[in-house]
Amino acid sequence: MGRLSRPAQTAQVTITHSYMARDYAWSVQLPIVQKRMRTTLLRAIPPRPLLTKPIVQRRCYAVQTPGAPTVEVFNSRTKWQQKERAARDVEGSRSVDYLRDEVASRLCERLLDINRRFPKVLDLGANACNIARILTAPNPDPVSEEPVSEPLATRIDSLICAEHSPALLHRDADLPFNTKLSLTRELLPSEETLPYDANSFDAVLSSLSLHWINDLPSVLAQINNVLKPDAPFMGVMLGGDTLYELRTSLQLAELDRRGGVSTHTSPLADVRDIGGLLQSAKFQLLTVDVDDIIIDYPDIFALMKDLQAMGESNAVLGREAGGIRRDVLAAADAIYKELHGNEDGSVPATFRLIYMIGWKSSPKQAQPLERGSGMVSIKDILEKQGGNIHDGGDGKGSS
Repeated sequence: MGRLSRPAQTAQVTITHSYMARDYAWSVQLPIVQKRMRTTLLRAIPPRPLLTKPIVQRRCYAVQTPGAPTVEVFNSRTKWQQKERAARDVEGSRSVDYLRDEVASRLCERLLDINRRFPKVLDLGANACNIARILTAPNPDPVSEEPVSEPLATRIDSLICAEHSPALLHRDADLPFNTKLSLTRELLPSEETLPYDANSFDAVLSSLSLHWINDLPSVLAQINNVLKPDAPFMGVMLGGDTLYELRTSLQLAELDRRGGVSTHTSPLADVRDIGGLLQSAKFQLLTVDVDDIIIDYPDIFALMKDLQAMGESNAVLGREAGGIRRDVLAAADAIYKELHGNEDGSVPATFRLIYMIGWKSSPKQAQPLERGSGMVSIKDILEKQGGNIHDGGDGKGSS
C-alpha cells in the first residue's frame, strides 16, 4: 500500500417492449379504411417445374459482430469525450498525472524481473504515453542513492503506444523523452479492437485503461492473439474498492437529501475475477496481485476536480444527466470528512490496483506432469535429508 500527496385513441393497440429494467409503451391508432371490391380476371398459367436449380444444403448460424460486447456498461462515446476535453487543457492534464505516473512506474518494476530483450512492445491504452516516459527514466540502483542503472528503454527496440483519444495520445509529443527510444503513436479506431496481426509483439503492456473496457474477455483474447509464443502480457487496472470513500459518502448524502441513490461511480472488476478472465483468454503462468495507493485531498471537491482533469469521470450508461446538486455535494463532503477524514482535515482516496501477468502458451514453457506419473515417494526424499520417518500403529506417518 502506498500513500501519495496531491499536488399520443379509437381502436388502440398497446405494445410493450422490455429493455433492461424499463418498459416503454406505444399507442397506435388504427383508422378504418373502406375500399370498394374490385373483380379481377385470372388467366391460367402453364405449370412450371418446381425446382429449376439443384438443391444446395445450407445452415444458418447466429453470430455476434466481432468487437460488439454482449452487455454494455460504459458509454464509450462519453468516455472518449471526457478524455479529449481533459487533454485539451495541457497543463491541467499534466498536473494530475501523478497517479498514472506512479502506477506506470510500479508496472515497469515488474518488467525488470523478466531478463530478456523485447524487440517490439505494445502499450495498449497508452493515455499520454506514461509508460514510455517511465521507461526512459534512469533506474535507481538498489544499493546507492544515485540513479546509475540504465533505463528500461535500452531493452526495448520499438515501442508502439496505442490510444483511442488523439488529444491525449499526442499531448506530450514535444517532450524530450520521445527522442530517447523508438516510439510510435497509433490511434485506435476503438478501444476494444486491436488492428494488429497475430504473433506480432514480444510483450504487451497496459496501464490504467482496461477498467473502461465493456468486453474485457474479448480484449484479453485479442491481446493473447497478437503476442508471440512465450511472450508476456503485463497490465494494471483499477478494481475492487477503488474510491469506496467517495462512493459511500455520495450514497449517504443522496439518501439524506433526495431519498434515493443514483450511480456516480463506475462498477469495477474484482481481483477474484481477473484470474478466470486470463485463463479463459488462454494465458499461462498467471500472476495476479493487488496494491493500494491512498492519496490525500483537501476536500471532496478537489478529488472530483482531479478525477475530471484525468478524464476519469463517471461514464456509466444510464447515469443521471447533469451535475450533482450542490446541496448533495456539501452533504457528501461533510460525511466524507466525518467517516473517513484525516486528523488534519484532509480526506483520503483509495485507489485499488489489480496487477496481472500472463504468458502466451509455448512448447518451450515448463509443463506439469500428467496425473499419476509421479515415481518418487516423498518419504524417500525426507529420509535422504535426514528426517526420521516411520509409520505408527494407526497407519499414520510420524516423524
